[in-house]
Amino acid sequence: MAGTPIDELINTLYEMVEDAWAMPLGNDRCVLEREKVLDILDEVRANLPSDLKMAREIVEKRNDIIAAGKKEYENLKKQADEYAKQKVNDHEITQEARKKAAELVSAAEQRAKDVMRAAGEYCEDAMKRTEDVLGRSLEELKQSHVQFRQAIREQNNN
Repeated sequence: MAGTPIDELINTLYEMVEDAWAMPLGNDRCVLEREKVLDILDEVRANLPSDLKMAREIVEKRNDIIAAGKKEYENLKKQADEYAKQKVNDHEITQEARKKAAELVSAAEQRAKDVMRAAGEYCEDAMKRTEDVLGRSLEELKQSHVQFRQAIREQNNN
């Protein structure tokens, strides 16, 4: 499988080393054609900058994508945090409003009970006073009636 020119040159060097003559008693040493190896290394050196440039561009694009992803993540996280805070505030405001409403209803109910109690006491007192007044008036009326009868009898007797 063919790759970049550098890959091909490295494969050629690898094959040269594999095919090279072994040196007697050289412990894995071999003989290579110096000029051929140097030419291949020069080609590797000549092609390397373009491949490095391409690799750098790829790494740079990858870093830009990662940075953009991190930025988007931070923005989304910030929005989610703000949304969560708003919901918590809304919830707290709602709870506070419900608590305040319950307090107002309780206070109104207590006030209504107090007014009803006071109205009952007032009516009870007014009825008692009216009853007392009517009782005294009835007594006065009875006495006036008795006096009226006596006056008529006295006039009839005279």
